Amino acid sequence: AMAAGPRWRERLFALYFLSHIPVTALIDLQPLLPAGLYPQGLTEVLQWYAATFRDPLMLQPPEWFKAFIYCEAFLQMPFFPVAAYAFLKGGCKWIRTPAIIYSTHVATTLFAILAHILFHDFSQSEHLGPQTQRERLILLSVYAPYLLIPLLILFTMLYNPHYNHVEKRKRK
Repeated sequence: AMAAGPRWRERLFALYFLSHIPVTALIDLQPLLPAGLYPQGLTEVLQWYAATFRDPLMLQPPEWFKAFIYCEAFLQMPFFPVAAYAFLKGGCKWIRTPAIIYSTHVATTLFAILAHILFHDFSQSEHLGPQTQRERLILLSVYAPYLLIPLLILFTMLYNPHYNHVEKRKRK
């Protein structure tokens, strides 16, 4: 018998999805919505973040990055509470396919973002971008969990016997 199954991972995933809800609603969606919509405190948090971590993507998103934010708003956001529920409850096999789709999609967007952070020439940016390799790596580390946790979700769904165990169908 499998003792606790992937329980510590399920708790981590639940925390990831729960924490993602306020982060997405309060910070990530700001570039898509009219400037006056958010309280000043929240726009200041975004300004502080962008200046501290030298992330011009959030202040002046290129079209491809904006497309990812739309995906976050309309595909990912509705999924967050569903996934949080499934992983908090634990052992919900029905989450497997949606979680595979989610994690594959997010990992793909993150490869584009991380490549941009590592290789883009930010010297022409209106807003301050990373100048040195160290600044690029610091900014990379902000985005990295949003690649690593989805990859852990993907591998858990694919390879953990708790989720990928195939029911033997009875022969008639």
